[in-house]
Amino acid sequence: AAAGKHGAHKLFTATGEHFARYNSEAWSRSLAAFCVAHEPDLILLGATSLGKDLGPRLAARLDCACLSDSVSLDHDGGFKVRRPIFAGKCYTDVTFSSPTAVVGIRPNAFTLGEGGGAEAAAETFDPGLDAFAPKASVTEIKATAAGRIELTEAERIVSGGRGIKEADNYKLIEETAAALGAAAGASRAIVDAGWIDHSHQVGQTGKTVSPNLYVAAGISGAIQHLAGMSSSKCIVAINKDPNAPIFKAADYGIVADLFQVLPAFKEAVEALD
Repeated sequence: AAAGKHGAHKLFTATGEHFARYNSEAWSRSLAAFCVAHEPDLILLGATSLGKDLGPRLAARLDCACLSDSVSLDHDGGFKVRRPIFAGKCYTDVTFSSPTAVVGIRPNAFTLGEGGGAEAAAETFDPGLDAFAPKASVTEIKATAAGRIELTEAERIVSGGRGIKEADNYKLIEETAAALGAAAGASRAIVDAGWIDHSHQVGQTGKTVSPNLYVAAGISGAIQHLAGMSSSKCIVAINKDPNAPIFKAADYGIVADLFQVLPAFKEAVEALD
């Protein structure tokens, strides 16, 4: 029903023991068989860790083009895909000469489209894996920290930049995020400085997010960071520098010391409970 609501006309499913956990060999083999049977013009995958592993394997089996980390897609007589290059400093538009192509799209690069509202027709597909024996298998999956909100799924995000001054002060970002029921993000500057893990990074070389609320505290607003959060519904910027580029992207700007604003903000939110 959800797929149909957002524009899908047909949904194919495959079942079997090889789909219980990700197995690159089984999944790429199955998708290749499906593509040979149905001849799609374009194969879209999420540019996630799974998609970045699966996409090239599938493209190799199909002998077609493969492009990852794409941020936009147009169709005007042919498909044109935009992706960042040179560590996010520039963008390039790519077209394909092969009859089909595998394209990895960054999570949250697009908003959900509205379809006709009808349910998508469902069909089963047999990938022919009955006699297949994979050469490798998953033996263990470790969960992330309990209770942590995933950045790409968060409705609210509070991110900190070099303005927090030192690693220990990131706890103020985490405390404010916790009070708001938000995920804690970070700019590339403090990730590169080793103040926080890369899994918190928002931006061109981190995660692309599109929350309802994005609070940028002590973040100047480099183009690489803006590329990862500019589609947020509401952006609140907190910075002592009134000329910081982040204010051009913000819906609300606070020219002040984040060490005064965030505690007051946290206190005000907690007072609502």
